[in-house]
Amino acid sequence: MAETGAGQDSRGQALAARLRRNRWLLAAGVLAVIAVYSFAGASIYVLVPALALLAAAAMLPADAERRSTDTGAAIEASGLQRLSGEYLAAAVADPLIIFDHSAAMVHANAAAFAAFGGLAPGMSLALKFRAPEMQALLDGVLSGEVAADAVDYTEKLPVERTYRVSASTVGHATGLYVLVFKDQSETRRIDRMRADFIANASHELRTPLASIAGFIETLRGPARNDPAARDQFLQIMQNQTGRMARLIDDLLSLSRLEMKPYLRPGTAVDLRQTIDSVIDSLGPLASENGIVIERNFIDGPVSVPGDRDELFQVFENLLENACKYGQSGGRVTVSMARVEDGQDPGIDVTIRDYGPGIAEEHIPRITERFYRIDVENSRTQKGTGLGLSIVKHILSRHNARLSIKSEVGKGAAFTVHLPAR
Repeated sequence: MAETGAGQDSRGQALAARLRRNRWLLAAGVLAVIAVYSFAGASIYVLVPALALLAAAAMLPADAERRSTDTGAAIEASGLQRLSGEYLAAAVADPLIIFDHSAAMVHANAAAFAAFGGLAPGMSLALKFRAPEMQALLDGVLSGEVAADAVDYTEKLPVERTYRVSASTVGHATGLYVLVFKDQSETRRIDRMRADFIANASHELRTPLASIAGFIETLRGPARNDPAARDQFLQIMQNQTGRMARLIDDLLSLSRLEMKPYLRPGTAVDLRQTIDSVIDSLGPLASENGIVIERNFIDGPVSVPGDRDELFQVFENLLENACKYGQSGGRVTVSMARVEDGQDPGIDVTIRDYGPGIAEEHIPRITERFYRIDVENSRTQKGTGLGLSIVKHILSRHNARLSIKSEVGKGAAFTVHLPAR
């Protein structure tokens, strides 16, 4: 009943406002009707309806008012008036914290609780985020200054993450403010990887270039008339240029893979035939290193989805490493098994050597670019430090994975798990 009375009062006030707004137009109309009645001798039955029509016209809402009323009704019908700040905060994927004029937290969304933990209404944000840049950001927005730039903030625990944090007021005269944290961790990680990659590639190329430049200078000077020294230096220069050529080929291969990491190969590959081709192509290298390659394949045809050239490159890299770095074991075993158990059926191909093995601390990093367990031994074996990184990228494209097991003194086993068709 109270709501009905309030609605009637509101409508009465609106009618009175319209009459006041149109009072001069209404007065002019009334005078015109009276003049017609007085001087033209019109009937009283015409006068009364004319005056009634004028009054009704004066009380009709204007176009702008009608549009405003219709818009308000549409907003109310859509539920926007009932939308609260909590719902809006929950819809934001990034961590978001609402706080008051004393920098005390009023509300935080689920992403903020997951990122920072230990948040509670009334908590002082100045005590929660003690970094100087966060203090400056809070002081700036609370003092009424317009924040020109967001700040970078790094959260150390539970894992290190970097955020781009911006602060602003909420509405007008609400006394509330908001902090929004945009996670930049992945972008920073990619930037560091790019910088490390450029530095490592430059270093790898600089060493053979410096060596070649030194030999050229020697050949043009003291060794100009020394045939033996000239032949020796030319052989070294040829080895160094070959090393640079291999490095550039691997860099180009890695770059091509990174440009299309989500292009899934769709053709069927005969895995048995591919691995046989790899073993045949590396037969001379195995004989040179005194290695016997043993096969242990399952019966029947084995087909997997993928790109044959890329899978050939995977097994060529792995088998070549086994022959070079596991030559002290005298043999390498290439086995193939079908995995039917679990929710991830497929084919496992394991390349195992019986050489010195790999220490446990190196295994997590062994697929990083330019990471080497023994730098001198790797260069002696003409390695570029990019082979296993290329393997990792190709397997990612094939929705496959690489697992490594090793024990010092007992060799290493590299297993490629490929999904079945």
